[in-house]
Amino acid sequence: MVPDVSTGSDSRGLIVYLFGPGRRDEHTDPHIVAAWDMAGAPDPGRDPTATYSQLAKRLDTHVDLRTRELGGKKPPQHVWHCPVRTAPGDRYLTDAEWAEVARRIVHATGIAPDGDEKACRWIAVRHADDHIHLMATTVRADGRRPRTHRDGQRAQAECRKIEAEFGLRRLKSGDLTAPRTPTSAERTKAERQGQTVTARHWLRDQAYAVAAAVHNEADYFTVLQSLGIKVKTRLGPETGDVIGYSLAAPGDTNAAGEPVWYGGSKLAPDLSINRLRERLPGQEMADRPRHVADPAAPWRHTTTAIHAARAVLDSDDDAAAQGHLAAFGDALYNIASATTGPHQAELQAAAMAFNRARRSATRADHQAATALRKAAKELAYASNQPGGLAIALLFATVHLARAAAKWHEQRGHEQQAAAAQEALRHLQAGYQQAAAPVLADLALRAPRAAIASRYEQDVRAALPDHADRILADPTWTALTTTPAHAETAGHNPRRLLTEMGTQRELDSAEHPAEVLNWRITTQPNRRTQAARSRSTATSGTSSMSGTPHPPATPVPTRPEERSRHR
Repeated sequence: MVPDVSTGSDSRGLIVYLFGPGRRDEHTDPHIVAAWDMAGAPDPGRDPTATYSQLAKRLDTHVDLRTRELGGKKPPQHVWHCPVRTAPGDRYLTDAEWAEVARRIVHATGIAPDGDEKACRWIAVRHADDHIHLMATTVRADGRRPRTHRDGQRAQAECRKIEAEFGLRRLKSGDLTAPRTPTSAERTKAERQGQTVTARHWLRDQAYAVAAAVHNEADYFTVLQSLGIKVKTRLGPETGDVIGYSLAAPGDTNAAGEPVWYGGSKLAPDLSINRLRERLPGQEMADRPRHVADPAAPWRHTTTAIHAARAVLDSDDDAAAQGHLAAFGDALYNIASATTGPHQAELQAAAMAFNRARRSATRADHQAATALRKAAKELAYASNQPGGLAIALLFATVHLARAAAKWHEQRGHEQQAAAAQEALRHLQAGYQQAAAPVLADLALRAPRAAIASRYEQDVRAALPDHADRILADPTWTALTTTPAHAETAGHNPRRLLTEMGTQRELDSAEHPAEVLNWRITTQPNRRTQAARSRSTATSGTSSMSGTPHPPATPVPTRPEERSRHR
């Protein structure tokens, strides 16, 4: 059951909408199911003699009194509106049940506490099977305004109790860190225009993707504009510094043909200018030239940083863990944008799903996650996708997403845990799509039996406690190819297996051979490193400056909207 509290100033306009046919003729049999006084509330839906004006006048009685006291000025935002909808698949409630829901919510939110004869006047209108609209004028009979502080949160809490008592689907409790959901008008507009997502949703994903890739605030706004997004900044009156910004999607205008603007903080709490500055590097760091001597380094560095993030989630430092989750959210966008192949769609979906899991009521220590964020930004400028290293990175993301879901669940972050689980499902699907052909190819290129037997002896000597499970793993044949490559690159197989086995535990691994395969894959080529070091010493380090990959974006549904996508 989902309540959605908002306020306005046009009581008659809202009444006309509630009792009207709806924007798409979806309102059927609109009528009042509960009110402050059922006998005193004219019902335009059931009483032919009742009019919108009569109902508005009755509701606004105390507002009119307050207006005269204020010298002809109506109180600001005096109309309180709260649609309450059951979850998809729930049974339809009767009018009597909806009436009870309405009375409990106006009591919980402070609009009309039980037994308060001077409470605000309110009505509950039902015009569809699955929801009602609560409307109130927020001036009491004694002329005071009601105490509605945190009314949205209190409505949510009451709905959780109602769900349990009415046998409805139990929704996840929030913590006021979720982004604003699109309004019904925004959803209707998107459907009318043939869009799969609303402008608000689309802008939010673009902003996250761009923030994940850029190195400073100026680049953030520049790249957004290059995507066709309109940017409007708000400057401080004294310093002239940017203190806020708003975005408008291309082609998204109001009835007057003007752009529809969304403030950064209205898209998501961590997209405000202040939260962005906490995550973006300082200008000194951003101005440093980016040297990419090894094209595979960004993939290897990101994999290492993600493994380190898992250890942080197991620590007692919640602020550092929350910082790493935010950085992981950025990393997922850059991994998706730097990836090619059919599994890219799953990675894009994982990045968007994890947005809800990247923040909670715990304040993030972003400095603690500098290594992960820096490594992830390198991916935005990576020049190629080095095969097995990319699969190893996906394998690491699967385990971190699972750890993130567990971390949130242990702390009672229900919505974040559900979002991490959804991202995990997408990452698992993407990994399977990408890894299956690579593992099959490794198995086909397995070394001769004599060499494979030598690697079996190495496994038993290096990892005696796990040897039987490793050798029985279906991916063991593929694993024999990987130490052969590592040996060619200058590694000692037995020593390498020992290092990989002690690097992190293997007890919880369902496929330990698969885990070792990707751990070994991320090891650098020692001979190439030595040659590069000698070359650097004689001729200096070469600098490769790349451009970031396009952010992962939803697929446009109309040709004229393609300018939104990079």
